Amino acid sequence: MQIDRRQLLRSLPSFLIASSAPSLWSPALAAKPQLFAALLVPLTGPHAALGRSMERAAMLAQGDSDKNALKVFDTGGTPEGATAAARAAHKSGATIILGPVFGREVSAVLGLIGRTIPVVSFSNDSALLDSGAFVFGITPRQSASSILRYAAGRGIRRIAIGGASDGWGLQARSAATDIAKNLGLDAYLLPADGLGQPDSGALPDAILMTDVAALARIGPAIGRQGVQMLSMAQGLDLTPEMFRALEGAWLAAPDPAGFAGFARAYEERYGTRPGTITGLAYDAANIIRQMRRGGGTDRSALLSASGFKGVCGDVRFREDGSVARALAILAIADGKLHTISPGAIS
Repeated sequence: MQIDRRQLLRSLPSFLIASSAPSLWSPALAAKPQLFAALLVPLTGPHAALGRSMERAAMLAQGDSDKNALKVFDTGGTPEGATAAARAAHKSGATIILGPVFGREVSAVLGLIGRTIPVVSFSNDSALLDSGAFVFGITPRQSASSILRYAAGRGIRRIAIGGASDGWGLQARSAATDIAKNLGLDAYLLPADGLGQPDSGALPDAILMTDVAALARIGPAIGRQGVQMLSMAQGLDLTPEMFRALEGAWLAAPDPAGFAGFARAYEERYGTRPGTITGLAYDAANIIRQMRRGGGTDRSALLSASGFKGVCGDVRFREDGSVARALAILAIADGKLHTISPGAIS
């Protein structure tokens, strides 16, 4: 006897009928794994304390609702560790990499990742421009441009440029010399860490030292000669002695007013004060959070945005990997920092 298929189906238990439909958990219809951003920082090795502070800042920016959208990978502070971390992040489905911290690590990561996903590094090494990574650290050129444009607008015309002979100092002196020339300023280089004067013996209107500590060492002598002190601050942890030596100086740095809210929240949660690079980790994670809500975290989303707010200065990403950053101009008066220009993205 031939059995009617419709009768058979009606006679079967309902759970068997349901089992004949495609499973919601079959490979073809399974939900895709959640896409996430990867934070590459040193959690072991000599820079572990820095990496841990950056991890905490990034998680603070994510908040409880978005904490699973950011995963942290340990680089150990080495190129080999950064490569392994990037490989693990990419294999796990990361759509964007925040980090690593050091230039040598960034180059290693790019050797593996290339341009397949965006790499927003925390390095400030201008040698990484056009490499495929974004240079999110506060660069010598950003600082030099901010302080020299402000000084030129206040009548400074003749300027001496000095500073240390380390990586930051060399890049900062080169950037400052180039920017001063473009601004039409009469600029000359000093011996590293020295005051010096040109052959004519004429004093400059201002002296720009590429780091605050170097400026503080010669500050009293400059002040007595009526020369305006300028510097490019990588951080604002100044001692009382430095405040006294730098009375009247102008500094390019992240606006303390914008940084204060983050610093307070960080200290309340973790019991320590965050540094500038910790603030950069907070900004990077917050940018990713904004982008995710806008629909994408790819390279085009970074480049198409008109700008992002940040506690270390508002930023805008450029095609060559550079970042336009708004740095404030601060004056030291009566032993305190005062914001005299909030800065803007140029």
